[in-house]
Amino acid sequence: MAPPRVSNPKRSAKYYRSNPEARQKKAATDKKVNARPEQRAKRSELTTERRRRGIAGRGGKDLSHTKDGKMVLESPSKNRARNRGKK
Repeated sequence: MAPPRVSNPKRSAKYYRSNPEARQKKAATDKKVNARPEQRAKRSELTTERRRRGIAGRGGKDLSHTKDGKMVLESPSKNRARNRGKK
C-alpha cells in the first residue's frame, strides 16, 4: 500500500504530481530497478529486520544500511535522498 499523501510535499513530489509524463517514466524506471535480484534481497533483509524490531507496518523511520553493514533508524527523507542519481 502506498503511503498517504502529505499536505506539504517536498520539491520532487511536487514536480511529479504536476508532470504526469515524468511520473510515468519514473514509475517505469523504478519498476525495473525494484525487480532486480539484488534489490529484492536488500528489501527482504530490511523487511525482516523491521519485523524483528516490531516497527513493521507502522510507518515512521526507515532502516538504513551503514557503511560497516549495520542497520540504523533514519528519517525516510534523508535515507531515500542519499546517493540519488549515482549508479
